[in-house]
Amino acid sequence: MAPLRIDLSLPLRAFDLELELEVGPETVALVGPSGAGKTSVLRSVAGLARPARGTIACGEDLWFDSARRIDRRPEQRSVGFVFQEYALFPHLSVEHNVTFGGGRAEGLLRRLRIEHLARAKPTELSGGERQRVALARALAREPRVLLLDEPMAALDPHTRGSVRAELHDLLRELALPTLLVTHDFEDAAALADRVGVVADGRLRQLGAPVDLLGSPADPLVARLAGANVLSGVAAPAGGGLTAVALDDGPTIYSADAARGRTEVVVYPWDVSLAREAPDDSALNHIRDEIASVTPLGNRARVRLRTLTAEVTTTSAERLKLSPGETIVASFKATQARLLARG
Repeated sequence: MAPLRIDLSLPLRAFDLELELEVGPETVALVGPSGAGKTSVLRSVAGLARPARGTIACGEDLWFDSARRIDRRPEQRSVGFVFQEYALFPHLSVEHNVTFGGGRAEGLLRRLRIEHLARAKPTELSGGERQRVALARALAREPRVLLLDEPMAALDPHTRGSVRAELHDLLRELALPTLLVTHDFEDAAALADRVGVVADGRLRQLGAPVDLLGSPADPLVARLAGANVLSGVAAPAGGGLTAVALDDGPTIYSADAARGRTEVVVYPWDVSLAREAPDDSALNHIRDEIASVTPLGNRARVRLRTLTAEVTTTSAERLKLSPGETIVASFKATQARLLARG
């Protein structure tokens, strides 16, 4: 499968988007805050936006080259595009949505398990069904590259998990160069082989999801991956530990080495909660007030003034957690990663 190669500069309202990326037979997710330039990358690849300079190619097929004044029209690029909110035609049936523009529906409806919906209109479908119709339409012209813009955004929380698993399996089966954009790191980690964090028009870090979680390049990457990021001043504490006097809290300890201004990265699922500080191997205990408790399936996200913890619903119910109460958040020194400031 020919790779998608991107090297572009595109002026946006607040900055210039600068991106160099190669996507093989894999899924690469671009994650970042709103306005970071993620969707502009997709639009450039599809021919819906024109970069100021650079090249876009699929294998030897050159779709854009500013130096050689090559700029293929969207219909001349072998691209399947799944738009945010899916952009289905409400007056057309599922089958006619898929075949619109000359695509072929044979086998696709059956492959995506929507054959029985061929005569239905989009307004009669669930969110997951609409997503499958949009994917079928994108694949109907047998594209060499697949683009997905926030493919999970239109789904309700009850169907998101199952649809995400279905999409993951389909993308692996297709083995097309696939570029996906999302603001949700959890979606990116579940769907993509590699994740790139984009902010202010720049690719801040690119790697496997586990690499971004374990070794974030900077605080922004850590926050997008769901981490607590606490600021403080670090100093050696002996015994292979570093003490960090937090700006808005007590002193905590890390197994990482650092000195001076630093950021402490702690993931919510590494934080345990108790009414009193436990007598265990965790060195870090922060007594804090509960701001909110939010159920998330079989877990609960507990936001304190200092940081956020994620515990099982069983633990939350046993502790009878409620806003305004005081709780002790604990985590190990090995779970407190340090990012020294440049």
